[in-house]
Amino acid sequence: MDLNAIIEKMETGEQDAALTALQTYNKEKSQCFLFTAGEEEDRERLGELVLGFLERDLQPSCQLACLETIRILSRDKKSLAPFATRHAMQILIRHAGLGQGEGVTPEIPDLEVVVEALKCLCNIVFNSDAAQEAGAELQLIAGLAERLKQCREPQWSHEVRFFDLRLTFLLTALRVDVRAQLARELRGVSLLSEALDATIGLCWPDMYEVARAGFDGCSELPLLGRQETERAMEILKILFNVTFDSNRRKVDEEEAATYRHLGAILRHCIMSTSEGEERTEEMHSHTVNLLGNLPLPCLDVLLMPKVQQGSIEYMGVNMDAVMVLLEFMEKRLGRGNKLKETLLPSLNLLTESARIHRETRKFLRMRVLPPLRDVKNRPEVGNALRNKIVRLMTHIDTDVKHCAAEFLFVLCKESVSRFIKYTGYGNAAGLLAARGLMRGGRDPGHYSEDEDSDTEEYREAKPHINPVTGRVEEEQPNPMEGMTEEQKECEAMKLVNMFDKLSREQVIQPMKIGADGKMTSLEPQELRFLARQHFGECNNSDSDSDTN
Repeated sequence: MDLNAIIEKMETGEQDAALTALQTYNKEKSQCFLFTAGEEEDRERLGELVLGFLERDLQPSCQLACLETIRILSRDKKSLAPFATRHAMQILIRHAGLGQGEGVTPEIPDLEVVVEALKCLCNIVFNSDAAQEAGAELQLIAGLAERLKQCREPQWSHEVRFFDLRLTFLLTALRVDVRAQLARELRGVSLLSEALDATIGLCWPDMYEVARAGFDGCSELPLLGRQETERAMEILKILFNVTFDSNRRKVDEEEAATYRHLGAILRHCIMSTSEGEERTEEMHSHTVNLLGNLPLPCLDVLLMPKVQQGSIEYMGVNMDAVMVLLEFMEKRLGRGNKLKETLLPSLNLLTESARIHRETRKFLRMRVLPPLRDVKNRPEVGNALRNKIVRLMTHIDTDVKHCAAEFLFVLCKESVSRFIKYTGYGNAAGLLAARGLMRGGRDPGHYSEDEDSDTEEYREAKPHINPVTGRVEEEQPNPMEGMTEEQKECEAMKLVNMFDKLSREQVIQPMKIGADGKMTSLEPQELRFLARQHFGECNNSDSDSDTN
């Protein structure tokens, strides 16, 4: 149907004619998402007419048709102008049942109309800065929070709840002020934790011990339904937005209790599965991202549940959640793509958990850094988890290599000698240089003094291991064998002169280890002074010659 013909039908003001025209247009556009070039003004005119109709007292079917048209038009950024105004947003918010004040929300709203209005708001807020501004001014987030409090009431359908959450996610992702308002003024963490609790259907046998309602705990958890999983993931994404700075600031006792309560729910999420492996992994990914935002002391909830039959016990502690996190990290590591986005959240979470919990560190070390037996291959060669993580220590992405090194360093109790033992000095040099530990030693930390037991294979091979490569290597012939002391000194001076020349030509930058254990530049005069100090004066006739 021609767009101008639809506009003519709308301009008559007759509800039945408008309904027929809009239903025809919506059906055509639902099958074809492309808009015709050059019709931008006509689409804007149609949008204005539809908004005008929505201000009238319409039948639900006509309201629905108008909102479907707005949803279709709002896909095109060039047609957003009529919908991004404060007045248009007020109309849509009222039809979504989210208005603030008396008499703005129908007592018994039509759920199809509510859902369609929410879809429109999602499209418009996502595509328009002006609509985001209007939504903030109209306190849209307060209306969403008010309905979120009704998370246990049965009158709202899955679609209403889902698009409420999707709209909340968009607002908190796109507006810093809305994010802060939800987090502080509207007590967003508690509100969303309660919504997540209700969505999954939890009960609380103990203060920080969570179980699925109606589940006896003697067998595997039942699968989480598709709809519940979808809503849970939206809640996790919103919580990530509102807690992004929680681990970088001090929290009071009340906040800490709230975060610990949330952490217990997140532990249940990481232990739950959904319909389909991809959906389960996506839910676990959002859970891991959010766990990384929690204040570090609250991570103890990962270890709190009692040891039960069939659970993984280590040092008297339930390690089920830690094992799931480790398997999740290893699965992401095996894929090898987008490591910064997919791997680092779980790797950082395991690192921090190991840093503050002795039991977690020792359990992870047993899994990742078992006693060394293979000393013939480089630490980065092989398919063991240690080999894979050591390979990341020379990754092209700085964040990836830093996090991989930090994880292994923590598992080694931040002991330089132990770190080099498992990774080789060449792989370890980057972290040691950054920490000022090139001279050895240990970073200060709260670690127990348990011994590092060596295997018989390692003890036998230890004298022959090259500390740089971390493996046993065949003895190489001494290139200075048979030389006199004078010849050795001259060869050493030739090498110093070559370094000096490359340094002056800015091909290389000689370095030295400073008093603080960090690498600093070695100036040419210092290099020459060291040469004279150690080797004395010798014939400098070849000092400027090119030596290959």
